[in-house]
Amino acid sequence: MQTHISFIIKTCFFHLRRIASIRRYLTHDACVKLVVSLIFSRLDYCNSPMAGLPASSIHGLQRVQNAAARLTLRKTKRDHITPLLRSLHWLPVNT
Repeated sequence: MQTHISFIIKTCFFHLRRIASIRRYLTHDACVKLVVSLIFSRLDYCNSPMAGLPASSIHGLQRVQNAAARLTLRKTKRDHITPLLRSLHWLPVNT
């Protein structure tokens, strides 16, 4: 299962880098739709077997979601993530 999770993380970060390269040309709504369609579809796909995994395995998926929120809202790595996730109405991965 760890190879599947690492593949998801790698693919999501690839797509986030691609979206970041065109972010300045996108509106906020278009960026949210693009992130949800490309990133969250991969995070949500086949996630029921991941329900009992330890937090160390799930941590990478949470990092992907945090990076997607920061990209969408044009925030830096130093900004706190909880208010950003709340403003986008995204639940944390570990719940």
